Amino acid sequence: MTAAPRRRMVPAYLATGGRSSPGTKGFERLTVLFADRADPPAALEPEHRRLWDLLRPGALTVVEAAAHLRLPVSATVFLAADLVEAGCLHARAPIPRAQQTDRSIVERLLVGLRALR
Repeated sequence: MTAAPRRRMVPAYLATGGRSSPGTKGFERLTVLFADRADPPAALEPEHRRLWDLLRPGALTVVEAAAHLRLPVSATVFLAADLVEAGCLHARAPIPRAQQTDRSIVERLLVGLRALR
């Protein structure tokens, strides 16, 4: 027999304080979160503390943090927004995808480089 997966003791909606929208707008799944303080902030809720402890060694995206915390991404956004508002974490927008290079520019560059020989 295989062991059943462990269930969370606290439902995810309790981790968000029962709110329906985070205080800070603009968080995406790939928003990068990082902590810049060596000392733990005082009086954090347990779920907030878990997120802060997770980010103390280095940066993670919201979706990576959610996976480590075993929380839905939406609940992790709430926790991260709270910590950013409190000044405990910093958030950086995800790096945008690179645009495709215009092929004609690359061809002209190649012609110019060959002409230098």
